[in-house]
Amino acid sequence: MESNEGMVGEARIRVPPMGWIHTLAGFGAAGLLLFVATHGLIPLLSAHTGREPILFWFLIGGFGVFAPLLMAGHLLIRREGHPRNRLWTKRLRFRRMSRSDWAWGIGATIVIGILGAGIQAALGALGGGSDLHPPFMAFEPLSPGRYWILAAWLPFWVLNIMGEEVLWRGVVLPRQEVALGPKAWIANACGWLLFHAAFGWYLVIVLLPILIILPYVVQRRRNSWVGVVIHAGVNGPGFIAVALGLV
Repeated sequence: MESNEGMVGEARIRVPPMGWIHTLAGFGAAGLLLFVATHGLIPLLSAHTGREPILFWFLIGGFGVFAPLLMAGHLLIRREGHPRNRLWTKRLRFRRMSRSDWAWGIGATIVIGILGAGIQAALGALGGGSDLHPPFMAFEPLSPGRYWILAAWLPFWVLNIMGEEVLWRGVVLPRQEVALGPKAWIANACGWLLFHAAFGWYLVIVLLPILIILPYVVQRRRNSWVGVVIHAGVNGPGFIAVALGLV
């Protein structure tokens, strides 16, 4: 029988279960929002204005996709009715990082980077393409006079990381643990892959290491900050390397 209580932090508080059906529905709805933004609005605005798609990815992706993910997480948590003094650390599991947490987070980031580079090299050798950025992220490598794009990217990056990690790992993963137990990370990984389907098959395959490893490590460490460290550590340097034409 599914319990409506989950172990979050050191205290037992009420957490509603989230099984496979609700997982696919929730991640699928968010993925549909991402698809509409990336395959509809961004190309339309880019063609209409003549500006690079990446600028609209920052604007629409940040405020039209990732900010709503934060809002959805807020609404879901409010419906659970937890006391505010237990919300951030107990329910969402954003607790102070221990040395072990840092070791797991940094180690996972390194492993993900190595595996991602290996997958990309293998796909390139097989003739599977090499573009890390789908059309809605297209832009020319930065040059003098265009470094301001990095400043525009920074708030988007924060919304991207925190929007996903608060909702997918802070709100959703504990619910999945109530319904699915130790294998909840598998459902979280599958749902996260579904969310990223709009990125296209090539990038999704390259992203498989983070899509699988991050949820596993967060569930094992029971600390959502570990997910932020991994996500930011992979996403941030990766974008900067592409922006500067290093990869």
